[in-house]
Amino acid sequence: MIICIFISMETYDILIIGAGPIGLACGLAAQKAGLNYLILEKGCLTNSLYNYPLYMTFFSTSEKLEIGGVPFVSISAKPIRPEALEYYRRVAGSNHLKIKLFEAVETIQPAGNGYTVGTVNTYYSAKHIIIATGFYDIPNKLNIPGENLPKVTHYYKDPHFYSMQKVVVIGANNSSVDAALETYRKGAEVTMVIREAGIGKRVKYWVKPDIENRISEGSIKALTHSSVQAIREHEVDILTPDGLITIQNDFVLALTGYQPNFSLLEKAGVRLSDDEKKHPSYNPETMETNMQGIYLAGVVCGGMDTHVWFIENSRDHADKIIAHISAK
Repeated sequence: MIICIFISMETYDILIIGAGPIGLACGLAAQKAGLNYLILEKGCLTNSLYNYPLYMTFFSTSEKLEIGGVPFVSISAKPIRPEALEYYRRVAGSNHLKIKLFEAVETIQPAGNGYTVGTVNTYYSAKHIIIATGFYDIPNKLNIPGENLPKVTHYYKDPHFYSMQKVVVIGANNSSVDAALETYRKGAEVTMVIREAGIGKRVKYWVKPDIENRISEGSIKALTHSSVQAIREHEVDILTPDGLITIQNDFVLALTGYQPNFSLLEKAGVRLSDDEKKHPSYNPETMETNMQGIYLAGVVCGGMDTHVWFIENSRDHADKIIAHISAK
């Protein structure tokens, strides 16, 4: 059997990997500078935001989520997921950004004065690469027995599904707290399993009193200084300060955080720190990595410190990168 692979003959000034808010901001800046660019996205437009809980409220106010100088108008000061999806979709559409969706990047190889980028079905040539892949697609695994059971998920979408069920929520930060509160209010019996002493310090300030009050009154059970040891079809083993306990369980929401696609960075030749943080090497003034012509933008810059970068404080990465490329 002969397999034909199409190879794009056009050489782009910039290939942008990731069509999230920061990838779109890079596209807008490149377009404004008159550079020939293309955005490649492995999923749908703003794929990570699409996979957020249905009605998640952003920590940032709407004006801090704006890109390309396009106003973001929301009903409340802090927009919710559907509003953000609509905003970024309209920004991409109205500006006619050049995007190829559902085209996952697999390889980045030096070629002449630039790079060849291989996707699932073709190759592209570019002088510069911007990696803006975020961090939401690879969950931090528990590595315990039963983690692969169908009842276990690392992503939470909608609370109705868990109505009248016994739910274990693992974690104590924003995603875990939102899931615990929402499923409880839809009739689930919720037990939170928390490694530390209590709710995380970075939990949204308007939510923190709610979850702490629900725990205090016993509506939601919280096991602190504890960890899940094993998951079975109808039970969960939890190691607590008082020893190992077993509780009845229908579903487990293992909301233990996520990490960037380190494999893609390493394939591109980007150096990562030797410690567990895996901080990528880049110049904060230009966002260029140790690989000449390869830039980082957005959350991917933080390595395992995924709480450092957000849309609001990484929007300027686009302007830094495009200014550096234009100066060349």
